[in-house]
Amino acid sequence: MYGLLSKANGIRLLMSIELMLNAANINFAAFSSMWGHQSGYLFALFSIAIAAAEAAIGLAILVNVFRVKGRIDVDNLTTLQG
Repeated sequence: MYGLLSKANGIRLLMSIELMLNAANINFAAFSSMWGHQSGYLFALFSIAIAAAEAAIGLAILVNVFRVKGRIDVDNLTTLQG
């Protein structure tokens, strides 16, 4: 959460989000194993798929922002217009 709130670089923001999603996936798997249910593994698998889509879309947006603005500074980014 600290990386998400303190960093202005778009790549670091995406990495922080991925780390938080991976921590949630570990909790899903651990509690699923503890209680003997398989539903936690299903939630973790679904979360991994969502994280992959989020990373692909986020990187595509950041590449387009870099092409237009010449830098990836999300603090100064207000719109996607040139």
